[in-house]
Amino acid sequence: MEFFDFHHHKKYIRDGIYNLDIGQIPPDSPYSIGIHPNDIDVNNIDRQLNWMKSTMFQNCFAIGECGLDSLVSIDQKIQEDVFVKQINIANEVKKPIIVHCVRKFYEVISFKKKAEQPMIMHGFNKKKKIAEDLLANNFYLSFGKAVLYNLSLQDILKNTPLDKFFLETDNEDFKIEELYLKVSEIKEISLEDLNEQILENLHTIKNG
Repeated sequence: MEFFDFHHHKKYIRDGIYNLDIGQIPPDSPYSIGIHPNDIDVNNIDRQLNWMKSTMFQNCFAIGECGLDSLVSIDQKIQEDVFVKQINIANEVKKPIIVHCVRKFYEVISFKKKAEQPMIMHGFNKKKKIAEDLLANNFYLSFGKAVLYNLSLQDILKNTPLDKFFLETDNEDFKIEELYLKVSEIKEISLEDLNEQILENLHTIKNG
C-alpha cells in the first residue's frame, strides 16, 4: 500500500507533495510552490512572485509553504503583504494553500477570509485551543512526526474530524508508514480506511 506524504522535502518520494525551494526545478511528481517567510528577499519580492507564477507547471498541487513566522528577521508587515499576495495567486489559479505558521496563528486566521481556496496548517503541533480555533475557521491540519510521541497532540488528532487532516514527514527522517500506523491506532480505524480517507481529503482540497 502506498501512503501519501502531504508535505515533504525529499525529491525521491513520489507519492506526496514535494516542497519546492526558490530557484529549484520542479520534479515530475506533485509539488507545492511558495515563498516561505524566511526566504523573502525584500529587494526582489516581485521577482520571487514572478518566478512562482512561471513555475506552476502541470504537477503543481498547491501554493506554499507560505505564511507568518514571528522568529524570522523579516518585518511582519512585509511577511503579511507577501502572504496575502500568495493567497491571491492561489485564488487565481485555484490551488490550495499550505500554511507555515510560528506564533502567529490568530493573525493567519484573520487572513482566512481573503482565501477562496482551502488552507492547510502544515506541521501542526500546538495546543488544543489553537487546533479547535483553526478547525472552527475551516482550516485543515497536517500532522507530522510529533504524533508518534506527543500524547497531547495524539489527543488533538483523536478529536480532529477524519475529513480535516493530513499526514506528513516534512523534513524529518522517518517513514510516513510509521505515522499512518500510529494514526490508525489513535483513530481506531483500519489502515486501509485511513489511507482512503486521506486520498478523499486530497480530492476535496484539490477541487476547492
